[in-house]
Amino acid sequence: MALDSAFLDELRARTPIVPLIGRRVKLARSGRNWKGCCPFHGEKTPSFYVYDDHFHCFGCGAHGDAISFVMQSEGKGFPEAVEELASAAGLEVPKPDPRAREQAARARSLGDVLEAAQRVFARDLHEAGGRAGLDYLRRRGLTDATIASFGLGWASERRGYLTEALKEQAITPEMMAEAGLMRVDENGRAKGELFWGRVTFPIHDRRGELVSFGGRTLGDGQPKYLNGPETALFSKRRLLFGFDRARAALRAVRPKNAPPVEPVVVEGYMDVIALHQAGFVGAVAPLGTALTPEQMEMLWQVTPAPILCLDGDAAGRRAAVRAAETALPLLSAERGLRLCLLPEGEDPDSLLRGKGRDVMADVLAGAKPLADILFDLLSEGVPASPTPEQRATLRHRLVEAAGKIPDKALAGEYRSTLLDRFFKTYRSGGRPAGGRRRENGKTFVPAVDVDLGTRAERPFDGRRAGLQKLADIVMRFPAIASRVGDAWCRLDLPPDLSELREAILSFAEEADDTPESDLAARLMARLTEEGLRERAEVILREACNTRPRGDEAVFGDEAPEAQWWHFYAGVNRDGFEADIARDAEIWVAQGMDPQAWDRLKSRIEALHALRSMDVGSI
Repeated sequence: MALDSAFLDELRARTPIVPLIGRRVKLARSGRNWKGCCPFHGEKTPSFYVYDDHFHCFGCGAHGDAISFVMQSEGKGFPEAVEELASAAGLEVPKPDPRAREQAARARSLGDVLEAAQRVFARDLHEAGGRAGLDYLRRRGLTDATIASFGLGWASERRGYLTEALKEQAITPEMMAEAGLMRVDENGRAKGELFWGRVTFPIHDRRGELVSFGGRTLGDGQPKYLNGPETALFSKRRLLFGFDRARAALRAVRPKNAPPVEPVVVEGYMDVIALHQAGFVGAVAPLGTALTPEQMEMLWQVTPAPILCLDGDAAGRRAAVRAAETALPLLSAERGLRLCLLPEGEDPDSLLRGKGRDVMADVLAGAKPLADILFDLLSEGVPASPTPEQRATLRHRLVEAAGKIPDKALAGEYRSTLLDRFFKTYRSGGRPAGGRRRENGKTFVPAVDVDLGTRAERPFDGRRAGLQKLADIVMRFPAIASRVGDAWCRLDLPPDLSELREAILSFAEEADDTPESDLAARLMARLTEEGLRERAEVILREACNTRPRGDEAVFGDEAPEAQWWHFYAGVNRDGFEADIARDAEIWVAQGMDPQAWDRLKSRIEALHALRSMDVGSI
């Protein structure tokens, strides 16, 4: 059964070997790798090691990749093992093709073409014609050793030069085009060299085989960076520049006191090379595209939480958002992502040259888990005092982002983290509600009731009674939370009420499909899980026992939402009136939508009641 090598590479990339072997062998961490007792011979002391893409037993010599393991452990042939793994990975096995051997031979010959071109490029960098390229690389801080190690070269500015050089080795333009060294016309005929007048960067696959080139122009020509086209050897989506070197460094035995190798994804060739030269030998980069799912899978094969290090400009932030959106549907409890953004105007190469290795090390050490930085990325551009529409849009975006994670438990954790940040930041004036604050040069620390199990012995506090009544109504009628939540979160609350508010609103975000009749009971169950039930019961009890002035006259049989707005107006009269005036203007400007009027009407009625009765602040 001859199969395309590209298919087998993708199958291996989509089959994490540690979980595969872990279903049969009890594995334990051993540095970056795993070890256990060999399943192929009886032993009591573990000598069976699992690496990122292969296993090896130092006892019996068993060795292989994911396909080999299935064959040896289950007694299956190669076709059956491939079928089993492909089915689990969601891949369709290509039908046997008698031309596969011919294609494999052609691929080898294409590799020979690329190697011949590489010898020309590397030689010409040190000739008179390549002086500009060599000077450029040295100005960028690269040593001759680094230039040689990465095989950097120079594509002559003279058109047709490479074609002539390779002709001596019986390499035709058609072979060059198939290898990605020449452009082709609409009929597939070679029509001109792709690389000329550029510094060249050899691109290798994960095994270290040369598969294509990248090039950088030194003038004002566009594009500044150019990658070879897709070929039988080269797929941009499935490769990372520098991955072969990074993987070798991760496998290598490190000196006892040497820092661990961290896989770091950066944006460009020069960033990768500069980082490797500075000792950050886990650096890799995408090949002119945003980070792809296939590239994420490659990274997770060598580390559970790679670092994504992006430039500190608007483009870097956009790239971070795209990477996060790519990663979210692939995350699990075992597979995460860390992010760090460089200072404004810096990239890894410029930071290393300008501020040194230690500063770069500090930046990488400060990389944050995706859950911690995702809120900042998704809220980019939202003002400090957003409109209700902007808050609703952001909230929807946060919930939608968490919902992309297939692992339900992990998705719930992301959702809670994102919404907690949302409530504390955009709905509390940019600081945790109820927290320490400064006003007019003085520091205020809200009082906290230590004993929440019994009613505090304190003088009647009309404002606190009103605030408790707000929580009381929402806990008894959680369906109104989504409609009053924005206004509620604009109030500064004592810490006990603030924490309860955040838990209630977080529950409301997640309970969209819950029948209204079940909401109150489910909310209390959630508060019990979060250790807030006793606090909620105290507040419910105190709200029942305390009747602020005007309560009976105002309510009667009014709906819970109208009741809530009455109390809100009592504790925030000025803000309430300002909100109504603003929202009324928006309602008129947007065409007096009937649904928007329903949301506005209950507040206007509450305001009229207050004015007619002259209730004032509760």
